[in-house]
Amino acid sequence: MRDVVITGIGIVSCAGEGLDAHLSALSGTPNTDAETFAPVPVHPVASLEWDRQIPKKSDQRQMEAWQKLGCYAAGLALDSAGAKEDADLKGRMQLIVSAGGGERDYAVDGQILSGLRNAENPGVFLNERLMGDLRPTLFLAQLSNLLAGNISIVHGVTGGSRTFMGEESSGVDAIRIARERIASGQDDIFLVGGAYNAERPDVLLIYEMGGFLWKKPYAPVRERSPDGGGMILGSGACFLVLESREHAEKRGAKPLASVAGVASDRSRRETGSVEKALHGLAKALEAKPDVVISGATGVKGITEEEQVALTDIAPGAAVHATGDVVGHTMEAQAPTGVALAAGLIAKGTAHEALVTSVGHWRGEGAIRLTKV
Repeated sequence: MRDVVITGIGIVSCAGEGLDAHLSALSGTPNTDAETFAPVPVHPVASLEWDRQIPKKSDQRQMEAWQKLGCYAAGLALDSAGAKEDADLKGRMQLIVSAGGGERDYAVDGQILSGLRNAENPGVFLNERLMGDLRPTLFLAQLSNLLAGNISIVHGVTGGSRTFMGEESSGVDAIRIARERIASGQDDIFLVGGAYNAERPDVLLIYEMGGFLWKKPYAPVRERSPDGGGMILGSGACFLVLESREHAEKRGAKPLASVAGVASDRSRRETGSVEKALHGLAKALEAKPDVVISGATGVKGITEEEQVALTDIAPGAAVHATGDVVGHTMEAQAPTGVALAAGLIAKGTAHEALVTSVGHWRGEGAIRLTKV
């Protein structure tokens, strides 16, 4: 099995853009917008100069916010890996994106909902509006694999492309599949990551209906449970360039960290199941970290179970929560945790890191990173 290393990181969030900005944010308080969607706070993405990574205005116009975020972060990762100007390398670079669904046309949604109230035949009215008001191109724009398509078009990454759906678990599995294919010799280099736009009334409504959102002023992830718990969603994106160690050496790329292993699970979420799952994942990875990057959501119950598990798995290790840096970015959460862990290892702050991902509803994952 070949060693798999990280040679490029591109990340944007409420903390700004780039790895250094995010490492600095580990000890701060994230930027929070508590007014726009009150009483639900969100972590809005920092202002970005889109032209720097998406030069054509026409490309920018046809992308939704989450696609622009992902495309921008992917460009940063390619820059970081020294691959941006290498057309041949990008031509054989594999791409895996973890993504959710597209965004809504709120004006059309509002017109349909308002009209339904007084419609003589609501079923007929709804079908007519769906047929007449929604353009075919709108459906195309909402496809999850459009982010991968835009990255291919804008940045010229034209090797094989895969898009994974499944909220937090999709980010873990995107990294897992890329690592396994590189380690086994099936491929040499991957661009992997995800993006999320939290500043959307429709997704906030969905998670609020499930009782998952924090509706008080910002509090760190681990301090929310006494008041009922909940997550604060964050807008952002993170992409990683993963490649075999030999491949990186041949092209003169400097590895930041080694991806020693990735493991995922899907427990039934009974009491104690998250704690048990994390113990199993850490054991499978033979993890002995001196730093933990936790993807804890702040949701009551599972957050406390993770805390208990980490006390056993990594006694004495420093623990940082991605939710306290960027908010909860769903599909981008696991890549973000890996980026922060790789940054700490590259700077010599840690020799081994464990990144956890406990989904707000389902899915548990862990990623072990070591010094190269």
